[in-house]
Amino acid sequence: MNSEINQNVLKSGTSIVGIVCKDGVVVGADRRSTAGNMIMSKNSKKAVPVADFLVVAGTGVASDIDLSQRILAAELKLQELKTKTRPSVREAATLFGMMTYRNIRTPSMIPNIVGLLIGGVNEDGKTELYTVEPAGGVYEVEDYDANFSSGMPFILGLLERQWKEDINVEQGVELAKEALKSSIQRDSASGNGIDIFTITKDGIKHVVSQKITPTYN
Repeated sequence: MNSEINQNVLKSGTSIVGIVCKDGVVVGADRRSTAGNMIMSKNSKKAVPVADFLVVAGTGVASDIDLSQRILAAELKLQELKTKTRPSVREAATLFGMMTYRNIRTPSMIPNIVGLLIGGVNEDGKTELYTVEPAGGVYEVEDYDANFSSGMPFILGLLERQWKEDINVEQGVELAKEALKSSIQRDSASGNGIDIFTITKDGIKHVVSQKITPTYN
């Protein structure tokens, strides 16, 4: 299983980032989708809201990410209808972890391996960030993470030096922009644009929706 995950990390072709701030959470991703050395899409939305209180950013096969996001949104809505209460961010992350765990242990010719960053705000206004690894493990993030995206080494290298415990959301957005752009400069499988969301007690905001186009002299 570890060898499969390592292979998929190298092929994930994604840069995603989650940053914990003193007044909220920031989640972002690039927009490029690749197949081998070919760019298949320049406008893939890898960071998306799946509920009015939850944003997820995924790494892995593009179709698997999209399907996982749709299923998670449906399962959360179904759980809310059944229990008459809104799931917590932890419950959403745990639910996806269980889905991932089952998927990779179901015999298949094409393994479904997806990693997610899940950021959200609970009903009491508390914000949380979780990372769900491709093997199904669920971990709360207390500072920052890039899951197993191919841009992870570049993102974490920058955040290791620049993230501070007292960072606010506004500063977190700028730091996420720098992390994603740094990754795009070095990771050929990432690029074309970035999307960044903030999650605070006031809700979710899509604060950055930016195309990155090459400049020709």
